[in-house]
Amino acid sequence: MTALIDAYDAAFFDLDGVIYLGPLAVEGATSALDDLQARRKTVMFVTNNAARAAQVVIDQLNGLGFHADADNVLTSAQVAVARMARELPRGAKVLVAGTASLAELVVEAGLVPVQTAAEAPDAVVQGYDPAMTWPRLDEAALAIQAGARWYATNDDASRPTERGLVPGAGGAVAVVALTVGGEPTIFGKPFRPMLDEAIRRTGASLPIFVGDRIDTDIVGAANAGIDSLMVFTGAHGKADLVAAGPGERPTHIGADVRALLEPARDVELGAHRAACRGQVADVHDGRIVLADVPDDLSAQLDALWAVTHLAWRDPALDSSVALAALERVR
Repeated sequence: MTALIDAYDAAFFDLDGVIYLGPLAVEGATSALDDLQARRKTVMFVTNNAARAAQVVIDQLNGLGFHADADNVLTSAQVAVARMARELPRGAKVLVAGTASLAELVVEAGLVPVQTAAEAPDAVVQGYDPAMTWPRLDEAALAIQAGARWYATNDDASRPTERGLVPGAGGAVAVVALTVGGEPTIFGKPFRPMLDEAIRRTGASLPIFVGDRIDTDIVGAANAGIDSLMVFTGAHGKADLVAAGPGERPTHIGADVRALLEPARDVELGAHRAACRGQVADVHDGRIVLADVPDDLSAQLDALWAVTHLAWRDPALDSSVALAALERVR
């Protein structure tokens, strides 16, 4: 059997919603990663979450049964601070609107973290912080208005957890943007610096990125010029997939990361019909309809992939009935 991963030399993984949900590993993820590493595929964990130090992420991954170290974990905070260290003079003051771990990275880079606009910071860096307060956002806005350069680790609108979606760093960035106008230099997905650094670190020539979010993971892969696999264990689901426009569309889909070890889904696209592994979707009177509704999840994903390709070709088609029938796909 030819597996999807056989066409690639490396797999990059988002974490939240792909590898784990809060404190829990996604079902099947640990064994799938073991299989990838047994196949000698390079694995890198790439996360926009800048709240925690890389070592904390490493410890969590290892505690859940994955194999992680400083060489295969990359955070948006690391990418952001590395760029800041290149662009700012040593000893420059940086107002850190993020966690203590982000401030520690700033120190390690030879920069000086400060907390108020009155300290005349040379730059402001925003990152996700679950303990963020309004007065801290006030200081960030005031410093930017006074001329400080503005950076953000990422601008994720939400974060998937075992309880559901919660606000991400993008909310805090948006608050400041509404106040001062403009936007910061952003490093996390979907912006290129994150995946460019992952490619640089691994030396991969044919990587695939595995993610659950279209707006960060899938768009980020497209921006970096690499293929992507969308999984349905996190933030986005079948309706998001079908509604994706050019530049937002994954190369592959799968229930979870174990899809990398299965054959790739191929679609045969005709004038009014699409088929994937025997699952058929047709166009009738402006609607996409399924020839049959299978019971198991894998076959429903096959049907979804057929529906998706018809919808992508003609976004005016109504896919709502077909999507509602695929009840096992979220």
